[in-house]
Amino acid sequence: MSFVARHGLWSKDQEIAAVAIRESVEKRSLETVRFSFPDQHGILRGKTLIAGDALSALEDGCTATTTLLAKDTSHRTVFPVFTAGGGFGMAEMQGAADLLLIPDPATFKLLPWAPNAGWVLCDLYFADGRPVPFATRGLFRSVLGDLAKRGFDFKAGVEVEFHLFKLEDARAGAEHAGQPGAPPEVSLLSHGYQYLTEQRYDLMEPALELIRRDVMALGLPLRSIEVEYGPSQCEFVFRPSTGLDPADTMTLFRSAVKQIARRHGYHATFMCRPKMPNVMSSGWHLHQSLVGRENGENAFMSKRKDELLSALGRAYMAGLLAHARASTVFSTPTINGYKRYRSYSLAPDRVIWGRDNRGVMIRVLGGPNDPATRLENRVGEPAANPYLYMASQVLAGLDGVDRALDPGPSADTPYEAEAELLPRSLREAVFALGDDPFFRTKIGADFVDYYVHIKSAEIERFQSEVTDWEQREYFEMF
Repeated sequence: MSFVARHGLWSKDQEIAAVAIRESVEKRSLETVRFSFPDQHGILRGKTLIAGDALSALEDGCTATTTLLAKDTSHRTVFPVFTAGGGFGMAEMQGAADLLLIPDPATFKLLPWAPNAGWVLCDLYFADGRPVPFATRGLFRSVLGDLAKRGFDFKAGVEVEFHLFKLEDARAGAEHAGQPGAPPEVSLLSHGYQYLTEQRYDLMEPALELIRRDVMALGLPLRSIEVEYGPSQCEFVFRPSTGLDPADTMTLFRSAVKQIARRHGYHATFMCRPKMPNVMSSGWHLHQSLVGRENGENAFMSKRKDELLSALGRAYMAGLLAHARASTVFSTPTINGYKRYRSYSLAPDRVIWGRDNRGVMIRVLGGPNDPATRLENRVGEPAANPYLYMASQVLAGLDGVDRALDPGPSADTPYEAEAELLPRSLREAVFALGDDPFFRTKIGADFVDYYVHIKSAEIERFQSEVTDWEQREYFEMF
């Protein structure tokens, strides 16, 4: 009996999808299949299997080391994995032991940019069939399962900005290696500042078309492509979807964009604010609502002409606001991301909401009897782990519903409103998470401690570096 059958891991639909994978691999004469999983940062990791071995591993998985879950953004292992419990307090994680990558057959794709290659998203399990507790896709699935018990599905639309540059020098010499390595040298595809002009779009179109073509071939629900305000900056918008799909879409999209761009001599980055003259910060605006599982109705839509949101929608929004500071570490997990929170910048700087106002944290769109009614959270950065970002939204929103919280009045002048400020740094966000016991209860103390440990390791490395600013400020003066 296979690992999947022994532990009852697949639904009927997944079993049918697995049959289709076998047929596709054989019919198309695929040579390899990539087994990938999203790590703690939302970055895809995994192994590439020869097609025949991939089919053999479809129901039994393939092994990978648990140290993949112990790394910060420099890919350094920041837990003492060879001590008792491996730094996780779990014998299964000690000594760089193995875990299993078990494919989700429903996610299988053919990679348009990699001839004869298939791809499948995997979930992580221990050898005894237990889910690995630090796997973020599994965490989000659990949150969605609890939401389903309440009679709702999570619906989200992905709207993400990023920069696309021409690659001038990959800096691939031995002297450029490191942890992390030297970043590439790039040049602009457009000067920017002509927001949504066709001229700027046409300058970037040759590169954007390469991405659009392959993203659509992947089956991702792309809706529009836009040139953003900043130099070499663009935005891709995807149609809303439910459950795990929007998080899976974002994860695969980011990885696909970087791979496609690099193969054609470009460099794409989802870093929030690259250190380049005149660039603008990039954001990830998350549109969200709840949908009734029985009637398919938008639960945020009000049926009264004098109400912008339903009572459930208002309470859900109040929950997002109540836990905004603590959840920022999930929506904005990098040191760089906090350089986006600036007044009068089309980015939020405080915990407020408003109707169709791009300066607030939560922008309410739609209205009475409008099935497209939704909340747009503008706090996120493009580098956020989609599973953690979305899970934190659902949990915070439901807490608002459970406690019947009131979001207060709309803020029509967002940068003048008297309201709690968002964290100004990753360190402040980590402290805010520690000061709010809510996520320790809902996500689990072990996971919160694990995630804080990784983020703290990044902060400590940053704090130990001597920056250009310090050199200019002090080297001559003192």
